[in-house]
Amino acid sequence: MAMNKLSTLFLLIIGCNLYFSQEVTIKDDKVLLDGKQILKAEKINAAQYSFFSMKDDEEILLYRYMDNETPRYVNDDYFILNFLTEKIKIESTDLAKIANFMNSRKGMEKLVRWLLKERVINHDGELNADRIVVFKEKYDENITDRTLR
Repeated sequence: MAMNKLSTLFLLIIGCNLYFSQEVTIKDDKVLLDGKQILKAEKINAAQYSFFSMKDDEEILLYRYMDNETPRYVNDDYFILNFLTEKIKIESTDLAKIANFMNSRKGMEKLVRWLLKERVINHDGELNADRIVVFKEKYDENITDRTLR
């Protein structure tokens, strides 16, 4: 009896996760959410990506990976999310949120899923200015200002 209840609960949890999960893929410079294009993407190099609005083709987000000029020492690495239209820059060392070392495209897909989860980007690919401010409060570590050069 208890096993049936546990099985039912487990299946319900799995079903909800599958129902609410969103498939984000980047293919041919298109960011697709459940098969619908929401953004355009451009890989500048292995450490930089740009994301563009579908409405007016304006660059809305620039992602940059910074190795802090120490390529062999990864403990000081961080990434920058520059929300260009909102003039907000976020610097974070929490590389686990987007890390995928062998494939930068997969890392950017993880980044888009994270931004969707935090409601920084909506399902139409538009930025939510209020949520960007909240996102900055949660994750910005202000690395550049804290670092002496």
